Amino acid sequence: MKKIICALLLTELCMPVSGALSARSAVVMDADTGEVLFAYNADERLPMASTTKIMTALVALGEGNLDRTYTAKAEYAQVEGSSMYLQEGETLTLRDTLYGLMLSSGNDAAVAIAGECGGYDAFIQKMNDKAAELGLTDTHFANPNGLPADDHYTTAHELAIITAAALRDPVFRQIVSTQSYTVGARTLTNHNRLLSSYEGAIGVKTGYTRAAGRCLVSAAERNGRTLIAVTLNDADDWNDHAALLDEGFAQYEPVMLHEAGDEITTLRVFGGDVDSVPLVAQNTVTAYLLPGEREKIQAVRYGDKICYAPVVQTAYAGQIEYRLGDAVLARDTLVYGGAALLPPEEKSLPERILERIFGTD
Repeated sequence: MKKIICALLLTELCMPVSGALSARSAVVMDADTGEVLFAYNADERLPMASTTKIMTALVALGEGNLDRTYTAKAEYAQVEGSSMYLQEGETLTLRDTLYGLMLSSGNDAAVAIAGECGGYDAFIQKMNDKAAELGLTDTHFANPNGLPADDHYTTAHELAIITAAALRDPVFRQIVSTQSYTVGARTLTNHNRLLSSYEGAIGVKTGYTRAAGRCLVSAAERNGRTLIAVTLNDADDWNDHAALLDEGFAQYEPVMLHEAGDEITTLRVFGGDVDSVPLVAQNTVTAYLLPGEREKIQAVRYGDKICYAPVVQTAYAGQIEYRLGDAVLARDTLVYGGAALLPPEEKSLPERILERIFGTD
């Protein structure tokens, strides 16, 4: 625990933006590795308003069959607060409702999703079960929309972990990066202004209640790395997030993993005039890394373990991936860096005839 506290204190010192933060709590985290780049009161339990809906969407996406239809009930349409304006008796899909949840921050959409995915109470239990599955100990859900409740809370750090899990779902990524979406006669507009104002922004969710203050979760991609920023109770969240993300990305430095033409490994050849051929990289590959990450990267090669003559130089020979934990940071194509010919006695009849006519080198 002492090591964790010291690491977080050092992280705060590395990012001078912390002194200008308006947030009660904040964190910046690498979405793929879980590395915390910045933390400020990141483990304090706080209400999170409509950023709750990130977990609502994550659980709903796990239910599958997003294009099934349902008929909106009166209790869905009568929920207080922000709304996608569901109408009793209208028919729509779960997918449409997820857009209403994440773009319009519909409290009605959240209740509808819970009702149509096993029932309200059962769905909240699924949200808490998912939190436990993710290893969260300071998060508890009392509802699917974020309306105030004493037993409804999370931390900036744990909300970032929830968001990282959600971003691994391609449908979630598509929804939260969408600027507008049409459901029937209504057009839903995304409340996240960073999508149009911050380079590389990909979502994810705004939130506000009087009890929670302004809450914001954002994510952005640059140079193959994805960062998540979370602020809770932040009166200047848009500016804070731009600064936090900028400071986060500034910690990454370009590192060349290999150059085009570098020999990556050799491959044993059977039945040829040589015993092995080199495999070389087709392109120069650079990854953006944090200090100390280079030593943790694992190179994984895909392709044959052996080959048989003839081997043609520059022909496709597989791929190489550079991984940091479960995250794939870079890929490249491998080609044969040399040739392997068949011995004369193994050459085909047409090849031998051509040699007799034209000679050999």
